[in-house]
Amino acid sequence: MTRESEPYDVLVVGSANADLVIGVERRPGAGETVLGSDLATHPGGKGANQAVAAARLGARTGLVGRVGEDAHGRLLLDSLRAAGVDTAGVLVGGAPTGVAVITVDPSGDNSIVVSPGANARLSPGDIAAAGPLLARARVVSTQLEIPLDTVAALVDALPPDARLVLNPSPPAPLPDRVLAACDPLVVNEHEARFILGDAAGGTPEEWARGLLGLGPRSVVITLGAAGALAADGRTGEPVRVASPAVTAVDTTGAGDAFTAALAWRLGRGDDLAGATGFAVRVGAAAVTARGAQESYPTAERAVAL
Repeated sequence: MTRESEPYDVLVVGSANADLVIGVERRPGAGETVLGSDLATHPGGKGANQAVAAARLGARTGLVGRVGEDAHGRLLLDSLRAAGVDTAGVLVGGAPTGVAVITVDPSGDNSIVVSPGANARLSPGDIAAAGPLLARARVVSTQLEIPLDTVAALVDALPPDARLVLNPSPPAPLPDRVLAACDPLVVNEHEARFILGDAAGGTPEEWARGLLGLGPRSVVITLGAAGALAADGRTGEPVRVASPAVTAVDTTGAGDAFTAALAWRLGRGDDLAGATGFAVRVGAAAVTARGAQESYPTAERAVAL
């Protein structure tokens, strides 16, 4: 647990969900019913996932978010605290805990439907109240499973020396001032194409240049088994980072592990390409086990890949 006098290596502002996971032989098409495995319930949500992943790597970590006063909320708080995450910024009550219904096929690919619940009640006022926590943050990481006006309020409330990492998932149109604060904007192929729209080029390098043209200070594009691409608008051309070869079991939450690792290493002073290289290894380790938070590696395990 982080003491009140200590800075956060990473402060996550975001969602906390209960993940309801069902294994399927194949994901259903429109109007189709398929049989699946027994239902498994896991702690999840992009914000809680990132916080747990960063803490497991060794970062001093806190979470600002909301959960319900229910069994799913207790599950999430227990998981966060067990990982060493400071939960002083997690508000309880006002709506049921958010839920994600996830189907996972034999290749490890997943489809997800999210009911935001309490996450949708995380407000700009909550961000203002979290000012003392923000003041202790070296890096602030956020996503879009909370309201966009809350993310915009977070941008306005950032301390001048804090770095913002934003994963715009699920994708939504971003205000210019939010884009301008991103350092980096972390996207996968789908998110990059959504943001760029008709301006999307044919290669990740073209996507990165297009995204930088919209205002972020830097961009990281995740490429699945192919690794990632890092583009710092201050230093030059995009750099590709390869992923170690692994057998994917479940990709649920792997992007959150990647983003958490990236944020932590940037806060430690790594350059963008170096931090991305470490994050790729953490993401690769995460896909080799089932579940989201349960799969997150220690730094030693990631480096050993």
